[in-house]
Amino acid sequence: MSSTTSGKTEFRPMAICCALFFILGFITWANGTLIPFLKIACNLETDLQAFFVTFASYIAYFFLAIPSSWILKKIGFQNGLVASLIILGLGSLIFIPAADNRSYGLFLTGIFIQGSGMALLQTAVNPYLSIIGPIDSAAQRISIAGFFNKTAGIIVPILFGTLFLKDAGKVTAQLEAATNVAEQNAILDVLIARVHTPYISLAVIFVVFAIFLKFTKLPEVDVDAEEEVDPSQVVLRKTSVFQFPHLFLGSLAIFFCVAVEVMAGDIIGVYGRELNVSSFFVTYATAFTLLCMLVGYIIGIIAIPKFVSQQFALRICTLVGILFTTISVFTTGTISFIFVALLGIANSLMWPAIFPLGIKGLGRFTKTGSAIMIMGIAGGAIWPLVYGYLKDSLQVDFQHAFLYAMIPAYLYILFFAVKGHKAGK
Repeated sequence: MSSTTSGKTEFRPMAICCALFFILGFITWANGTLIPFLKIACNLETDLQAFFVTFASYIAYFFLAIPSSWILKKIGFQNGLVASLIILGLGSLIFIPAADNRSYGLFLTGIFIQGSGMALLQTAVNPYLSIIGPIDSAAQRISIAGFFNKTAGIIVPILFGTLFLKDAGKVTAQLEAATNVAEQNAILDVLIARVHTPYISLAVIFVVFAIFLKFTKLPEVDVDAEEEVDPSQVVLRKTSVFQFPHLFLGSLAIFFCVAVEVMAGDIIGVYGRELNVSSFFVTYATAFTLLCMLVGYIIGIIAIPKFVSQQFALRICTLVGILFTTISVFTTGTISFIFVALLGIANSLMWPAIFPLGIKGLGRFTKTGSAIMIMGIAGGAIWPLVYGYLKDSLQVDFQHAFLYAMIPAYLYILFFAVKGHKAGK
């Protein structure tokens, strides 16, 4: 089912990819709700401590991406997808003893295991999605899958926000009014038990879908065969993945891409609370950002590659990101909050453009190159901690800290869009 022979994208693997991207979105963007929820339920003192939720999730990509590529070479794309869903189910089940013991460390362990499953899933599904059709329209296919990803990202904060953060202000007031530790613990035990039903349900869903995938005929993509039909035959002269500088520049672009996505999607709730906006906006903050990302994906599906190239779309999105960040920092209240949410539009087409540009022309190195690109997702682990350190430890104003974190990231992505993706070609 090589794209070079048919020039078309097959429906069934595309549909499976969309379902998998929905799962990725659901687990990924649950972090936006888990950050404020676990801060209350585990009685954490600072936002910086709570940001280790995103750290545990995204740092797994850094450690597991290369091993994931080895696993995929051994067992193939489809078995890799099945294994990733089983790992996601295991990580979800760990939330149960974590809640029973009110253990933040155990929650982080479960989140890390989920991140490991997502690393394997991302390493498999992204090159698969890039190769099942013409490479020049890969950003369009990733945008379509991203539509499902961000739809899940809109649903999960609404669902989990309602389940976990319902009456959060009232609970906080009860904790402050508690006269002793035992009374406080009783309140927290009731609160944290809210995770039981959702995460047991998720574990069951993941296992059922894994079984479905195991017995579904899903054609393998032979990336080695892709190389043989490349008219330039450039890859035949390459002996190492390190001979593709645009790959490593692309991985760093993914690092900053995910960094700004997480800042706009997961940190927006904390940012909104600092702005003293309505509790409604704080509770469903991530959903607003993801709704804007959904709008951006629709634009990408329509425009790429018919009206604009992947590279041009990336440049425009980066410049819009810089503009909206600046406006959000130099305004206050609801206006500032809205422009952080609008960053979802700016961030939406970055991953769909960066990933295919990073792995373009790798041939037999596509699986390893994909893993190196996936390692860049660690940006989502590091950047919230950078923001938290600036805000909580260095006492930088929360809006200025946001500016200092976001602008350098966008500037590097702009460099990759203009020049970096051409390196070594």
